Amino acid sequence: MFGICNLSVVPCRREPSDRSEMVTQLLFGETFEIIEIQGSWVHIKIAFDDYDCWIDKKQYLPIEQHTFDIINSTEAYHCNELIQVVTDLKSKQLFPITIGSNLPNFDNGECAIENTVFNYDGAFVNGYLPFTKSGIVDSAMLFLNAPYLWGGKTPFGIDCSGFTQTVYKLNGIKLLRDAYQQAEQGETLSFVEEAEAGDLAFFDNDEGRIVHVGIVLDNNKIIHASGKVRIDGFDHHGIFNNEKRDYSHKLRLLKRIV
Repeated sequence: MFGICNLSVVPCRREPSDRSEMVTQLLFGETFEIIEIQGSWVHIKIAFDDYDCWIDKKQYLPIEQHTFDIINSTEAYHCNELIQVVTDLKSKQLFPITIGSNLPNFDNGECAIENTVFNYDGAFVNGYLPFTKSGIVDSAMLFLNAPYLWGGKTPFGIDCSGFTQTVYKLNGIKLLRDAYQQAEQGETLSFVEEAEAGDLAFFDNDEGRIVHVGIVLDNNKIIHASGKVRIDGFDHHGIFNNEKRDYSHKLRLLKRIV
């Protein structure tokens, strides 16, 4: 069994309960495999990053496997505006979608889910366009001042790894969902001086567990989600919080994904 997110954004829980923590979100057009159904909850594995979580049974659209396969094997198109609307051409209903949302079966300003066709006339990116480091930085800057939200992936609330994953997604690169998972991808850099704008920096806690990630910028700066998406100083010690005038995160390692 398979499904697709046909709403603007859907919370994904660690356990099948509204009281359980939100660990990530589904954005419009994102697909998943259904592992099991338990009462009013659905256990899913998200196609993009294999993330395992639970969603409310009322907040998705079931799709056939051939639809799932087609969406995940063809060119990926994503909304590239902080917020835009799609319009159901049959019902004329419209609703907002956020940056990073998928535009399944996108062609000539229209996307389609099964037999429902939506109009979309906003900016978009093709996930298979050639990668550039400057593109990573440009995408990251769009999220400046977005508030921090554990498990979030939108400009209205985003966490550190949701931020890096979405920014890289807009540039055609798949990152896993959590910071410790992303730290296992790519090539490890030995020194801060080797890092280029667009590379990833990871930070650990006192127990040595990776708990934070950000995107390296030029001129000893980093952009990351901490309270909000912000730019701070960055060196071999870690992140220097410009407001507190002290280090907020301890550097663990640097990674070049591509």
